[in-house]
Amino acid sequence: MKFGDIRLKANFYVFDIHWYNTINKQGACNAPGFLQTKHRMIRIGIIILAFLCTAVVQGQQLYFPPKTGTSWDTLSPTRLGWCNDSLESLHRFLESKGTKGFMVLKDGKIVVERYYGTFTRDSAWYWASAGKTLTTFLAGLAQEEGKLRITDTSARYLGKGWSSLTATQEAAINVRHHLTMSTGLDDAVADDDCTLPSCLTYKAAPGTRWAYHNAPYTLMEKIVENAVGVTYNQFTTSRLKVPTGMTGQWMKIGYNNVYFSTARSMARFGLLMLNNGVWNTDTIMRDRNYFRDMVNTSQSINLSYGYLWWLNGKASHMLPTVQFVFNGSMIPAAPADMYAALGKNDQKLYVIPSQRMVVVRMGNAAGNVQLAASSFDNELWTRISRLSCLSQSVDGKAPYDGLHILGNPAGSTLRGSSLEAGSLEVYDAMGRLLMREKVAAGNWAFDTRHWPKGLVYLRFETLSGLQKRLPVLVQGE
Repeated sequence: MKFGDIRLKANFYVFDIHWYNTINKQGACNAPGFLQTKHRMIRIGIIILAFLCTAVVQGQQLYFPPKTGTSWDTLSPTRLGWCNDSLESLHRFLESKGTKGFMVLKDGKIVVERYYGTFTRDSAWYWASAGKTLTTFLAGLAQEEGKLRITDTSARYLGKGWSSLTATQEAAINVRHHLTMSTGLDDAVADDDCTLPSCLTYKAAPGTRWAYHNAPYTLMEKIVENAVGVTYNQFTTSRLKVPTGMTGQWMKIGYNNVYFSTARSMARFGLLMLNNGVWNTDTIMRDRNYFRDMVNTSQSINLSYGYLWWLNGKASHMLPTVQFVFNGSMIPAAPADMYAALGKNDQKLYVIPSQRMVVVRMGNAAGNVQLAASSFDNELWTRISRLSCLSQSVDGKAPYDGLHILGNPAGSTLRGSSLEAGSLEVYDAMGRLLMREKVAAGNWAFDTRHWPKGLVYLRFETLSGLQKRLPVLVQGE
């Protein structure tokens, strides 16, 4: 159903309700049976109208940038209610952590795009293991085209003897085991990147053990390449880069095949994922079941792992190199529905469906070197969650307790007092600055008649740097 059809049908229901009310005002149709029918129709009309309005809201289209050129629509952070000082604090934090590029998309539009040092919009950087998610997407496309089945034995695409396992053991491993890190191959070898048969030894039956093992993943690329009959770069270009405008290239580094691209290209892939494999009006991945399986728990051992995607908000999680199940979500400060492409030295692609948001971070290690989630993830999301003026210490609990509002809700005058002199800033609900004034110690008052009615947010900072933030309801005269 198109939006125009929805509006048209909604208007019909509104007309029906209006028609019944008009007739009733004229004294007609007062028979009990008719009234019951009328009320039933009104209730049904209202329910359907509410449903259709919800459908319109939920069906609002994402923005997709042109496939060529540098044009990309933007959205001001203040439109999201983000405070400028918090955003600048985030940038200082990112810069101190070796970040090279950082982007935030909301509804497909750029809210934040910042580059540090000599890194620019056109600079390429490696995805590291975040590139695994490109591979799982490409595997899904190969299966959709009938060139691959993830339930097939891996030997069908790699040939028999691709490992040091017995023929029976090797035949038990299928393509899906590579996608879910559950091949059962031993990851405690001298070089877990090594894809030679001598490096691929038996540890457990496939599907019974989860281990973040790079070599079986790297073989996944060879599986796809052999299945589709073209080089991996060619398949990536034709199936992903051309349809979405992404740039980049796979490059061989030792045993690994590493993807390099700009931050914008990583953001484009995140936007494709956010829209469930559809780029604007072009459906790149039609297999809904495969897409769903990619970003949901793929086995019962590590609940926080899909098909090479990391999943937040699960009851437990595992991390690379250790055979231990940790209770709780991987990144507690991040949205529970978030899924992520995570790479060594803190290469990050976060997709948050509930917020229609994509976040990209490229750069050097942020201090805690991990192949996947690190303490940096949680610290970063703690800061992102505090960007909104609506969420910053709104309960009034802050380091500085010497500020008091005298009357909340406020009328035409906002009155307060402070034990120390400082500066007072007032923001509306969209994060726009309404007032910035120096405040002396003692009582003070400001005229609110030119402010919008509703919630405003105060930020007070003393000369010594102590701060307090709190909401005030402005009712006016």
